[in-house]
Amino acid sequence: MQYVNFGMSGVKVSQLALGLGFRGQPDEGEAQRVVEAALDSGINLIDCANVYGPMDDRANIGRSEVVLGKALKGKRDDVVITSKVASPIGHGPNDVGLSRYHIMREVERSLTRLQTDRIDVYLVHRYDDETPLEETLSTLSNLVDAGKIRYYGLCNFAAWQVTKAQGIAERAGLHPPITAQNPYSLMNRALETELFPMARDSGIGIMAYSPLAVGLLSGIYSPDDAPPQGSLWATKRDAAFGSSLDGSRGEVLGAVREIARGHGATPAQVALAWVLSHDEITIAITGGDTVDHLSDNIGGAELELEDAEIARLNAVSASLNDVLD
Repeated sequence: MQYVNFGMSGVKVSQLALGLGFRGQPDEGEAQRVVEAALDSGINLIDCANVYGPMDDRANIGRSEVVLGKALKGKRDDVVITSKVASPIGHGPNDVGLSRYHIMREVERSLTRLQTDRIDVYLVHRYDDETPLEETLSTLSNLVDAGKIRYYGLCNFAAWQVTKAQGIAERAGLHPPITAQNPYSLMNRALETELFPMARDSGIGIMAYSPLAVGLLSGIYSPDDAPPQGSLWATKRDAAFGSSLDGSRGEVLGAVREIARGHGATPAQVALAWVLSHDEITIAITGGDTVDHLSDNIGGAELELEDAEIARLNAVSASLNDVLD
């Protein structure tokens, strides 16, 4: 496993992070086994959020943090963990957003569920246009000073929003954000237009989530066949599958499969290797639901694509900038 600086910080993390979103784990026991396998493989970064729970069951909001807290007993000091705030956690008027009130309340709840005294990187889950950004950033900076969090970052921000945040932090003498987390894959290259140039100019690192395009590049789907029974695209996303791999997306998947065969690799490994081939990407987040999925994805961090293969993948995916999340 290769280790890199986490964005603009000096802390070292694995290039591949485990995303504990509970998107497809059949139960908490399997999720805990995946966490343990990730740590055993050398992954030392686990990405979580206060809203993550089994199969997006709102009644189980926060269960991923609970599972992570249990899995890290005796190992906490060797693992870098993230969690997130901003998404709705209830129906009250202050159960959403990036106000000082909401952030301060939710960080304490997350710390309790995680059974820890600090969150290494606290991520705001989205931009909140109803709260002054100055209020949000000063609150996060205060949490760094208090030791509740070590660093913070920005998820799903546009390039101008990241730049605005950096400017506010610099002028006010606040701790700056160290990372931006956004979706990026062969089927969604929208970041390249503005966020990539901004990252190169400012030095902020990008965490790429959904590098397998919500599983479409995992290798189990084909444009010519129905999605496997019980899979994500056969259940929660079944209505969208008919158009999910048509046109350019189908061509991308075909190229990925062919390149994978040439390396004796899997489509998932090729897709991840392509994402990590970009200097702007600090970390790719794998959402492996099982130990086998995780093991497969780890191979993507070890695979080196040839320049001609990268050029081919760039060409076949050039027009794709759809957001799949």
